[in-house]
Amino acid sequence: MSIDKVKEYFKQYGIEDKILEFPVSSATVELAAQALNTDGCRIAKTLSFSVNGSPILIVTAGDAKVDNKKYKTCFGAKAKMLTPDEVVEKIGHAIGGVCPFAINDGVKVYLDESIKRFETVFPACGSSNSAIELTPEELEKYSSFFVKWVDVYKLPELE
Repeated sequence: MSIDKVKEYFKQYGIEDKILEFPVSSATVELAAQALNTDGCRIAKTLSFSVNGSPILIVTAGDAKVDNKKYKTCFGAKAKMLTPDEVVEKIGHAIGGVCPFAINDGVKVYLDESIKRFETVFPACGSSNSAIELTPEELEKYSSFFVKWVDVYKLPELE
């Protein structure tokens, strides 16, 4: 299971015990917010894209949406999300548990500036009923294959 891969990955940092597992689903921003009793904007959602045939992950705040113009400027390509089957194959986690930890080799991870609005955020940990509370700095430190911070989001009130 993917959560076991994440636990094993986190052992190198001594934080595997910080993973939270829920008796209910946390597969969407809304469900994760309910499970954690927090605001949806603090859920760090991990989105899977293909850029020129290579898989990438972008982690954004739960209330952020990808701005297509900013995305194209940043990555030089139109935003193309992976299908659920491609996510499992290319990233190594299934939809609902996708996270930037313990992913397949070569998957580049980008963290969106929308996360920096919060003291801590809650990304998933490889399963549809898990999360971990991390500061933006810790999220950067623990993300596999982190490349850089990007600004590719728009907030709902700005639409």
